[in-house]
Amino acid sequence: MDKVPRRSRIKMMPISIIIPNLITVMALCSGLTGIRFALQERWEFAIGAIALAAILDTLDGRMARLLKGQSKFGAELDSLSDFISFGVAPALILFFWTTQSIQGIGWATVLFFSTCMALRLARFNTQLEDPNPPSFSARFFSGVPAPAAAGLACLPVIVSFELDLDVIKQPYLISGWLVFIGLMMVSSIPTFSFKGSKLPRKLVIPLFVIAGLFIACVLTETWIALAMLIMAYFFSIPLSFFSYRKLNLREQIGALEE
Repeated sequence: MDKVPRRSRIKMMPISIIIPNLITVMALCSGLTGIRFALQERWEFAIGAIALAAILDTLDGRMARLLKGQSKFGAELDSLSDFISFGVAPALILFFWTTQSIQGIGWATVLFFSTCMALRLARFNTQLEDPNPPSFSARFFSGVPAPAAAGLACLPVIVSFELDLDVIKQPYLISGWLVFIGLMMVSSIPTFSFKGSKLPRKLVIPLFVIAGLFIACVLTETWIALAMLIMAYFFSIPLSFFSYRKLNLREQIGALEE
């Protein structure tokens, strides 16, 4: 008599893994909702949805590390969420906002930006497997990261909330801007990650003061504060480039001395 095979036990997933993944799913839903708002021409809500997705994207990784709930599944889900929320949604928002008026060129820039985002995320995932990264690599990304790229892409829309200028909505200009940000994503330009950065004690209190002022600005002049934050990041890129070169040169000299 043949034995009836025993049913495999249902594998239980711990809460420490479920919570970060739920936050990632919320970020994905927020990015998709941004597309819906763009279709309805509710631009402020569309940008707000992308901003919320960026906040949730920051939280899910930190929550995973806090709960020790990192997993391969979570990493893959996070990449898919980033692609939709920061690669597809911002490009479509700009398309519906202005670049659809130039039809083929406008759509080509959407495809270009989204493709660059996919390539950027794929490269990031492979770099995580590098067995011998530089000691200072945790402080830098290679190219502009996904949430920052989404913010930079949406910057013209944010500025238009405060400045009623026709040039801001010029479709060819916006298409060029989208291509430029796409190239920045796939470039090898080092940009600050801020994850492994440390501050001297004397700068902690001034940083809290600046953070408090920024929060007050967000509560009173939301779009101005957000635009200033994005522009500050953009102008930090040259600084990160020279900082990376300095640290890289220092490590090479140290290796030669050994």
